[in-house]
Amino acid sequence: MRLESDQDIATLLNTVHRIAVLGVSANPERPSHRVFCFLLDAGYDAIPVNPQLAGQQLRGRPALESLAHLTGQIDMVDVFRDSRFLPDITTEIISLQIPALWTQLGVTHVDAETAAVKAGIKLVVDRCPAIEIPRLQQLGLMNSR
Repeated sequence: MRLESDQDIATLLNTVHRIAVLGVSANPERPSHRVFCFLLDAGYDAIPVNPQLAGQQLRGRPALESLAHLTGQIDMVDVFRDSRFLPDITTEIISLQIPALWTQLGVTHVDAETAAVKAGIKLVVDRCPAIEIPRLQQLGLMNSR
């Protein structure tokens, strides 16, 4: 299901706990690094995923090589990858039975989005949680963690 209303997005963000951040950077100047840190500071269990960082630590969290290396329940994947990779990422998320997919600003792919919705994945497209969470909290739709 594609989530577009403030209430639906807030409900998702209020219920997820473990978020895999796919394509996170170790560079503090990169948006993916800032959003990863934001999610941790907001109380989420954010997991860094990037093959180039595998084995390194980001804010005390071990970076994983791929989504396939995730253990335990993952509630959502936040994607910081080029749109052309979204079909394969979506296929992997479906196979791993991860219930929600969030794509960052500018990350869109119609076929991948259609496949996610068809598979019953909760989908947020072309948005940033570091923008949405404070906005939704200001509207009174989100709990503080």
